[in-house]
Amino acid sequence: MNYKDIAKNVIELEIKALKNLKKSINNSFNHAVDVITKCQSKVILCGVGKSGLIAAKISATLSSVGTPSFCLSANDCSHGDLGSITKKDVLILISYSGNSEELKNIIKYANRNKIVLIGIVSKKNSLLFKASDIKLYIPEVQEAGLGIVPTSSTINQLSIGDALAVATINKKKVSKKDFKKFHPSGSLGAKLKTVEDLMLTKNKIPFIKENVNMKEALRVITQKNLGTLIVKNNKGNTSGIITDGTIRRASEKNKNLQKLTVKRIMTKNPISVDQDILCEKALEIMNTNKITSLCVHKKNNKLKTIGIVHVHTILDAKIQ
Repeated sequence: MNYKDIAKNVIELEIKALKNLKKSINNSFNHAVDVITKCQSKVILCGVGKSGLIAAKISATLSSVGTPSFCLSANDCSHGDLGSITKKDVLILISYSGNSEELKNIIKYANRNKIVLIGIVSKKNSLLFKASDIKLYIPEVQEAGLGIVPTSSTINQLSIGDALAVATINKKKVSKKDFKKFHPSGSLGAKLKTVEDLMLTKNKIPFIKENVNMKEALRVITQKNLGTLIVKNNKGNTSGIITDGTIRRASEKNKNLQKLTVKRIMTKNPISVDQDILCEKALEIMNTNKITSLCVHKKNNKLKTIGIVHVHTILDAKIQ
């Protein structure tokens, strides 16, 4: 049997479901986004069976973008967990049929206590659809696998949840820097690191004045052991940079290198990046320009170096 054909059929059914979902998006979606972003407490999600698993994923996504959220077990809600839901919360219930027995007590509790209820549901004649303050209707679908296995329906539920999370990001104007706060570890945490996270600062920056002779510069570059010196003029502004490569090339042309001033040897106007730039971008800049260090500035003031970042530091942080 050619299982590839089955795979293609499943995917085709789910694509069809998503296309119908796209057509169904209306002003109720805008209303839901407004309510979620204005929520001053928690966004609570709940579903039964596979819908419960989708609820957990949506909840995790919302939390990851700065909207406090958690998922409740529908069964446990009938045995005390309804106390976790307060009047300031927003409750999102997910159900294909909208008539799941386990959700009835939760719906009654929400309506009785005037808790905002968002229903993600596919049956318009259901209890959930009728009881919801905001109705996110998901068109009925053809399921793959005997026509009953939750597949197309759960893809639609997951997609509407992702859409809510991304819309929330835009409404709240969440930046990559904000996003990084919730993802400090792992590959995503590394990907979101900024130059500020890895740069050397203050007394660790190898500064030297441009009128100093190279004998002193050689002493400092050896002492700092970074292979780089940041040159400052008499106004305290960054005017150049000296690297091991700079010294090597200059020594080939000048027999009395140590007697020359730093200003004679340095590379003028070194490349400087803002402290908020992602390390990935900084690495790209270094690779493009075939350099190993970057000066770091703040608020477009490129003349004031507040840090220095080296290619090895970025690579050691598992950033590529």
